[in-house]
Amino acid sequence: MEVRFNYQQANQDAFRAMLKLEDYVKTSGLDATLLEFIKIRASQINGCAFCLDMHTRDLRKMGETEQRIYLLSAWREAPFYSDKEKAVLELTEAVVRISEQGVPQDLYERVRAHFDEKEYVNLIMAVNTINAWNRLAISTGMFPKEDK
Repeated sequence: MEVRFNYQQANQDAFRAMLKLEDYVKTSGLDATLLEFIKIRASQINGCAFCLDMHTRDLRKMGETEQRIYLLSAWREAPFYSDKEKAVLELTEAVVRISEQGVPQDLYERVRAHFDEKEYVNLIMAVNTINAWNRLAISTGMFPKEDK
């Protein structure tokens, strides 16, 4: 596999704009583990190997258990996630797949049981940001480097 081109070098203004979004999300006050869960779950749905590799590594460095990382794609069947985490994962799936059914009212209410309006917008911004990173990585042919 070969990367098609380095999008950071090809369009530095676009890359800086993405970094501003990323910086906003990182400093929004949302829990760092939840943010990595969002990044991993969205990247699983979008099929972004580059981002999956990066964010699973990041979450391990943060001290998250292998089991919770491995089971993120099957979070509904795993008893290791809190109601708050489940609400965020379900919201992530709904926003990534927004054209299928939007964000149903009952999901909105489950998320709002844990987050105020500002935090809700921050969650949406987190999903939007990783979606954009996924699309950049996939469209430019980025892939993870193999461990040796």
